[in-house]
Formats: sequence, structure tokens, C-alpha cells
Amino acid sequence: MIAQRTCWTLFAAALVLLLSTLAPRAELLPRDVLEPYIAPPMSLGDRINDAGVWQLLNSGGAEAGYVFETEPMAPLPGFSGAYINMLVILDLNGRFLDVKLLSHNEPIFVSGLGEAAFHKFFEQYRGHSISDSLVVGTPYGAGAGGSALVYLDGVTKATASVRIAHESILAAALKVAREKMGGISTGPPAYPDPNHAEDLSWDDLVAQGLVTRKRVLNSEINTAFDGTTWEDDDPEAQEYPDEAYLDLWIVDLGPPAIARAVLSPESLRELQGFMSISTSDEPILVVETARHGLVTDRFIRNTSPDLLAAEQGGFPIALRDADILVEMNDDVPEDIRDGSALIVRTDRRLGFDPASDWTLKVEALRSHGMFQPEIGSVEMTVQHVTDARFFKRPEVIKPSPAWLDALRNRMTDMILLGVFLAGLLWLLGRNLNALAGHRHFTAIRLSILAVVIGFIGWWGQGQLSIVTPLGVIRTLSEGGSFAFLLYDPFSLLVWAVTLVGFVLWGRGLFCGWLCPFGAMQEFAHHLGRLLRVPQVDVPADWDNRLKWIKYLVLFGLIAVMFTAPARLDKAIEVEPFKTAVTTFFIREWYYVAYAVGLLLLSMVLFKGFCRYVCPLGAVMAIGGLIRTRKWIDRRGECGTPCQLCRVKCSYGAIKKTGEIQYSECFQCLDCVTIHDDPKQCVPLIIAARRNRGLQKVAAE
Repeated sequence: MIAQRTCWTLFAAALVLLLSTLAPRAELLPRDVLEPYIAPPMSLGDRINDAGVWQLLNSGGAEAGYVFETEPMAPLPGFSGAYINMLVILDLNGRFLDVKLLSHNEPIFVSGLGEAAFHKFFEQYRGHSISDSLVVGTPYGAGAGGSALVYLDGVTKATASVRIAHESILAAALKVAREKMGGISTGPPAYPDPNHAEDLSWDDLVAQGLVTRKRVLNSEINTAFDGTTWEDDDPEAQEYPDEAYLDLWIVDLGPPAIARAVLSPESLRELQGFMSISTSDEPILVVETARHGLVTDRFIRNTSPDLLAAEQGGFPIALRDADILVEMNDDVPEDIRDGSALIVRTDRRLGFDPASDWTLKVEALRSHGMFQPEIGSVEMTVQHVTDARFFKRPEVIKPSPAWLDALRNRMTDMILLGVFLAGLLWLLGRNLNALAGHRHFTAIRLSILAVVIGFIGWWGQGQLSIVTPLGVIRTLSEGGSFAFLLYDPFSLLVWAVTLVGFVLWGRGLFCGWLCPFGAMQEFAHHLGRLLRVPQVDVPADWDNRLKWIKYLVLFGLIAVMFTAPARLDKAIEVEPFKTAVTTFFIREWYYVAYAVGLLLLSMVLFKGFCRYVCPLGAVMAIGGLIRTRKWIDRRGECGTPCQLCRVKCSYGAIKKTGEIQYSECFQCLDCVTIHDDPKQCVPLIIAARRNRGLQKVAAE
């Protein structure tokens, strides 16, 4: 009870520490740090918001895109709990010019695989658009052929980390696109259906609402300027209040059937030639038959009309003169054919949906004064939409959630792992005593541990680590997302079964049966026994003291995480798991020496690392306090007078009183074997001898 209370006290103290010592997020990087990442002739412009979005300038000094960090825009914690920060460079069309890794603390890259593979992963974004359905992984099912999905190669053994980075990149890029790029489309836009055949006349277009008309009288424009400096600056409007100031007609010429109903054969051919080259542009005919006109005398062909603007969904739409000769066919009324006509174009890739409502804005100007006149303006608006039957929309295959892709990519492994774990739970649940009493128990146990090392560890990369609990703690303290846990479903399933084990057995399920490095230590122990290596017998008092080291290591790592997070990746190396399991002992010599040294230690001191140093073991011991039952049978004679189980327990998990110390029990089942064996259990042996004595007396 005292030990349990102490554990809870220390755990509570750690929680107080982590909740009261919140590390601030990294500050935005300054210009001098970012500029080296911009390749000439491009250059870094001004910072345009507080979230760290910068202008990207071309060689002429014009805006060519945006540069931003992902952490301020989409802070997603990696497996270390620290954010993975990338620099993203987008052009004005939402195309990735480059993605660079700025900072991270992902243990697998810091001192495992090396950062080269991580940097290479980000090179794959170049040339892709945020409109593309980008996913990390390999095609699955319907995505195998002719898919709209664009697959990026992950990094072996680091799939979870690159998925987290990918999600952060997309989230940040889409946020910038919505806020700074005029609502750039994040999916395939609708486009005119070239196969839509329909005979239409001008009257048909008008009757079906495919032509929109906006008429503004002089009196209305006068009213708009009432009370301003310019209210008396249009004598014609005052003299003829009932005549038209603006008589505007709008037609979307993208659909071939509509274009044929409006344009002459010559203009139609010119339009078709234009659209064969500018395949993403939507041409729109604007005709004005009153006195307002469409452009001023300062207008230059092939540029944006100075009196016209547009928006859709609250985002501005860029309009540009298509520089096409406008000649309408004879079916169009003469007064419209004689009006001022202009074909403007807008890029569907920049968010324009021709099959949805959009608004054209027309500016009415007035000047006041002779010398350096003051210019006043009012805005007239008109809404237009073209029926969706004239358009096609590409089938959108939305990427599956990242966690689902991760699950699919490892489906076979997950099935095999599920079968293995289910079988293990069945053995340790309903058949635990029978398993412990089996004459080949040691061989069975070692076979299971061999599977754990080979399949769960080396193949599946399912070695649990203190990195995950630390990441959870940091996420809890900062109110972040736990989505990072879903990117490694294999390890997540091991975690899930471990949590179940907390309730049923305490820490023993994972530490005794599911930890690959723990299994390696057990094999090392048996090898030491086979080689008759002398064993170290730690005195009970010292054993009890040394067991507290792992809690100090755990709380030390928590303190490092919140006070010096940049050093956490090195501090976590107290675990040899990355060396022994993740990298197959292929690392710098000092890491290998450390891991091998711990295995050699196990040859003389049974699982010394697990018992005394392992911070994950400390987490498991604390988690095991929610155990709901005492699953190891005891007799009244256990401890008094019998001490056999205590002496035989290699973990020192049995007190002199015979009580099982479940926080230190690794579920080796040696005590269960002794308890049920009439040839080993002292009380059973004594009882059997008494029975034989009574039977002999009775026979006499």
C-alpha cells in the first residue's frame, strides 16, 4: 500500500509539473533565416500577416506566390510531442514550388534513420497542386489504376512521422489558399461539356435565364450619388432621368452550345482556338448598350478591365480581357450587336465555378473639379449563373483519412497481429494456470517471445516507447490533437491490448509478453544460464531502492520535454529500443554498445534494464495500478513459512509476507508454476506427506 501511494504521489506531482510548466511554441522565423531557402531568381518579399505568411517575388519584383511555415498555420504534434515545422513555397495557382524541412524532434530521424530520407520525402511535393488529391502510401483497392489520387512515397519505419508532416503541410497550404489566394479551388473545377449538344437561339438563352441583364436608369445612379460631392456632376443623368445609364448583358461562352447561339462563325472559331490553348479559362461575354461603357480610355487590351470586377462565394475572381474579336450572329438583337462588347476570362483553377452563382461588379465613376479632379464611385452588381447541364465535373476521389490509409497499408500485418494478440489473451486469461503448468512451458514462452521479437519488433516496428506517453502528455497540456496516434495502427493495437492488460493483470502483459527488447533480455538471460555465467543476486534492500530509478528517469524526461524540448530526442535514447528494434543494431557504435551492453547485463542480472531503468516500465507500473483483481493464487502458507516463490522470483516482485507486488510483476508465471506443482510447492509437498502418513497408519 505504501508503494502504491508513493507511485500515485509521484504521478500526481508529474502531472502538476507538466500542466504548470507549459513550453511556449516556437516564434516565427525571421527574414534572415528564411531567405536562404528561396532559390533565385525568386526572392522573399514582405511578411503579410501575423501567422508568418510572406510574399514570394519574381525577378521583376512582382508577387509570384507565398512563403510560410506550417507550425504557426497548422501545429500538429509529432511522435515526440514537438511540432514538425516545414517551409512551404506556393505559386499563385496553388502549386508547390518547394517544401523544406525546418525543424523537428522525430526520434526515428534524429538518431535513427538519419534526416536524409525525411528531406527526400518533401521533394515529392514539387510540381503538385493543392488541388491534387495527395496521399502518403501506396494504391489500395480502387486507387490502384487510373485513380485521381496522387501517391507520395512514405519512409520505411517512419510512416507515422511523414503522415503527420503531410497533414500539416496540406492544412497550412489550404488555409493560406483560402485567406490569401482568392479562394483557390481545392478540388477539380467544373468545365464545359464539349459533348453537350443543344440547339439554342438568343431567345432561348433569354427565356432560360442563360443571359443575365442588368439595367440601371439615370435616376437610380443619381440616387446612388445623393449626398456626396459628386451628386451634381452628371448633367445628362439629371436631364434624362428615365433613360438608361447602364444596360448590361452577361453570357457565359464556355459551353459550346451557348457560344454557337451568340457568336458569328468567325468569332466562334477564334474563341475555340483560344480555349484549345487556355483550357482552364472560362470566357464570359459582357455587352453594354447604354452610355456607361465597359472600360475607360486607359484600358489596355489583354489586361484586367478597369471598371469590372467579380466575386464568388465571398472571394474575388480575377478577370482579364481575352483579346478576342467580338462579332455576334444575326440572331442576336441589333441593339445588342451594336453595343460595347468584351470577352473576359477567368481561371477555373483559381476557384471559379461556372455552374454556381457569381457576381459581376460594375463601377460607376464621376469626377468633380477641373484641375486634379476628385473621383467618386459607386458599385453596381449583378448576379449570373449558367445551368449545370452545360458542364461536367470530374469525379472527385477524396483521399481517405490518413489513419484509414495507414490501416489499409498494414492490413495483413494488423490481421496477423490481431490473431496473435487474441491467442495470447486467451492463453493468459482462461488457460493461464494450465499454461504455467505445462511441461513445455519454457519452450512455449520462448517461442512466443521469439514471435514478439521477430514479428512485433523487427517486422512490425511495434516496439512501444516512452515517446508516445510523452507525446500524449504534451498534447494534453497544449490542447492539441491526438490524431498522431492513429498514424501507426500497428503500435496502437499493441497499446490497446496493453491498456486491457492494465485492468486484468497490471503491467505484466506488456513487460512480460509484448516488449521486443524485454524478450531479447530474457533470451540473453537464458543464454547466460546455458553458458553457466555467474548470476548477480541483488540484496532485497538495494533491489527496492534501485526500482525507483525508473520513476526518476520518467519524471526527468517529462521535465526535459517542457524545459528543454530540443534535447528530448537525445534524452529518450535512455531507451535502447530504437537501436535494438527500429534500426536492427545498425547505428553509431556508442548506441549499439549501449544496447548490447544492456543485453550482456541481462545475462548476469535478469532484465536489469526493465527492472531498474526503463521509463516506459515506470509508465506501465503506474498504469497497472488500475488492476482490478489479484490474479495470482496464494495460500495461507505463502510467506509464512514458505518462501520458495519469493526466492525463485527473478524480478523480486514477491514480498517476504508472500504478497505479490504487482507493480513489479512481469508475468513470467514462475510462481504460478510452483503454486500448482505438487512436486515444487512446499505446502502441497507437506500435505501430501501427511496424507501418506495417515494412509499408512490406517493400513496398519
